Amino acid sequence: MNDLDSLVDAARAEFAQAPTPAELENAKARYLGKAGRVTDLMKTLAALAPDLRKARGAEINAAKGAIEAALQARRDALAAAELEAQLRAEALDVTLPGRGRATGGLHPVSRTIERIEAIFASMGFDVAEGPEIETDWMSFTALNNPENHPARSMQDTFYVDLKDAEGRWLNLRPHTSPMQVRYARAHAARHADAVAGGARMPEIRVIAPGRTYRVDSDATHSPMFHQCEGLWIGENVSFKDLKVVFIAFVREFFETDDFDVRFRPSFFPFTEPSAEIDIAFRSGPLAGRWLEVAGSGQVHPAVVRNFGLDPETHIGFAFGMGPDRLAMLRYGIDDLRLMFEGDLRFLAQFR
Repeated sequence: MNDLDSLVDAARAEFAQAPTPAELENAKARYLGKAGRVTDLMKTLAALAPDLRKARGAEINAAKGAIEAALQARRDALAAAELEAQLRAEALDVTLPGRGRATGGLHPVSRTIERIEAIFASMGFDVAEGPEIETDWMSFTALNNPENHPARSMQDTFYVDLKDAEGRWLNLRPHTSPMQVRYARAHAARHADAVAGGARMPEIRVIAPGRTYRVDSDATHSPMFHQCEGLWIGENVSFKDLKVVFIAFVREFFETDDFDVRFRPSFFPFTEPSAEIDIAFRSGPLAGRWLEVAGSGQVHPAVVRNFGLDPETHIGFAFGMGPDRLAMLRYGIDDLRLMFEGDLRFLAQFR
């Protein structure tokens, strides 16, 4: 065995004993690096005669090739061992049953709003939609609630850093009444030509559910809450119609006739006369307690005029109720904040 064979055997043995890729690269440097043993042999060629230099160079290159092959083989072996260890550590037992994911469900408020919409749709009411950022005119003035009016104090609360064409700050709507205004004005404009030609204006029947915002937060109030307002305007719509419609709604919503309803006189700038609507169940955990569920009244003539209609020929009623409160009553929830905390343990009950 010549010196080159011994060198190749030594390199193979050292590579085979390297336990990690880093130590293998250190061993490579001792043989193939700039100061390695193969490099030192190449430097000795300059001192040989030309005919011997060629033969010796070929032998050294063959030895270098054998060392490089041994190096690559050890690299592949270490990589395969590392992959095998990783696969063992991350092994999956494919015979185990799969992990099922729980199905989602509608939020109790969403379920309530869908129920409200379905009930009023059966009575011929449309559903209106509108922006949550509103103008001062839509939120207050159009509803007979002018600037500096005392009734604005509890609602004139959240504003955004934007202004309307008149330079007034825009606000987060405190109620869904602006959606009624927008719907009624669009309705009046859509039928204006027909009315001018002598046709009768079709009635307006619409509910306006959506998110609203006021500065209020406790067990029964939230700064963000939901509201659903209703509007019925026609040529001969009376307070009697309001009572019939709302009592029918309560009966359908709670799926019972076992309740009483009362209309208690109140004040709202956008209706006259106005009434709070209370209900009292005759049985169950809330039996005998009067619960306020809505505000209502005959639409004020000034508001009808802002709808683009003539209050001498058009009359009707409006009401507003809180789907959050109705959801609490229907599902027996005693703290409004539970519905907006995102606790899956609570929400899973409504799947």
